[in-house]
Amino acid sequence: MELNMIGYVTLGTNDLERAVIFYDQLFATIDAPRFLDTETFVAWTTGPGKPGLSVTKPYNGQSASVGNGVMVAIELGSNEQVDAFYSKAIALGGTCEGAPGPRDMPGFYAGYFRDLDGNKLNAFHLTMD
Repeated sequence: MELNMIGYVTLGTNDLERAVIFYDQLFATIDAPRFLDTETFVAWTTGPGKPGLSVTKPYNGQSASVGNGVMVAIELGSNEQVDAFYSKAIALGGTCEGAPGPRDMPGFYAGYFRDLDGNKLNAFHLTMD
């Protein structure tokens, strides 16, 4: 399986409805439909295995701003690789933003952390059953 270095990019929003309308229309121009839609998170992609972009209300409940709600997601080849990557980040001084485990979407396994500068990253593995 060939992996993309970047799986998806998440952008914070204070008005999810407005952001979704904007991106639905924008991404329609490149045939990138939604692939995940929850109360707080919506994501689009051009197809299976392709990088995507999402918008979300910040998890911590604070206002979205440049950096709050923004996250870089790193696609990995297995749940074990996610665990190892996350553990290494924490061992190097990163801080936990959500320990590795299954998430809202079936087959989605992820661990969330902040680097030494406070940038949020996510190591994830996605299986399509």
